[in-house]
Amino acid sequence: MKVALAEAGASITDVISTRVLVASTSQADLVDSWEVIRDAFGDHDVPSTLLGVTVLGYDDQLVEIEAIAAVVD
Repeated sequence: MKVALAEAGASITDVISTRVLVASTSQADLVDSWEVIRDAFGDHDVPSTLLGVTVLGYDDQLVEIEAIAAVVD
């Protein structure tokens, strides 16, 4: 995600919201995933939605993150 943001002229501090999908029915898996994502954002506390889903689009894919960034042109 940081690479994609950089290529768009943005950084993690430009992210204004996220949606995180975790392919698991275990609340512990969701918490573990969220802790990794929260740590990556550091002090930049972003409004986020965290969802457990049954399956994602690719074989063996466990997490998907959608991030919306806003930059001044």
